[in-house]
Amino acid sequence: MSMDPVITAGLVTREVRRGTRDGAPTRTVVARRSYPTSQSDLWDALTSPDRIPRWFLPVSGDLEVGGRYQLEGNAGGVVERCEPPDSFAVTWEFGEMVSWLRISLAPAATGGATTLELVHEAPFDPGMWGEFGPGAVGVGWDLGLLGLGLYLDSGKPVDPEIMASFHTSPGGAGYIQRSAAGWADAAVGSGDDPEPAQEAAARTIAFYTTTPEDAGS
Repeated sequence: MSMDPVITAGLVTREVRRGTRDGAPTRTVVARRSYPTSQSDLWDALTSPDRIPRWFLPVSGDLEVGGRYQLEGNAGGVVERCEPPDSFAVTWEFGEMVSWLRISLAPAATGGATTLELVHEAPFDPGMWGEFGPGAVGVGWDLGLLGLGLYLDSGKPVDPEIMASFHTSPGGAGYIQRSAAGWADAAVGSGDDPEPAQEAAARTIAFYTTTPEDAGS
């Protein structure tokens, strides 16, 4: 990888919001990162079914408003809104869990760069939040933003085998540790107590960096 993954984790700014949807409490993770490419190119990388698998996962379905999409081996949902090249919103459905994802793009302060804002709102589960905090979702999205950056930097598809073993590499473990720590800080900034937030981050790090073989031993 062209940049130290730990340094790359610092390119993401993180925020946690508390809210409600249909009267039920929610928690929202917000991740922002700028990429050195035009808004039109970044939009295409995020929405083209040909380009999405180059940095994320194969996608199928109807990528139009009202259509359903499915990411291979992951979430699916409904395209709720699409306003190219500025923003789109989808439901994020995994098993019985339904949450809401919004992606927005805007010109960055640096000339020629574009800032991506990812907003993922989910029903608040006190048990899950107490165990893992926002990092359970946030670290996963940080890894996705990393893959997107690697693809845009090189112009070449990210090697799935490299990404599959990334979490066990020294650089990958460092990236996940910094990401989880950043999400713990964001949780504290939203009103969570610092000690439980740090303990949740430690459990998130262990979850992402422990292999099945390690867990079994």
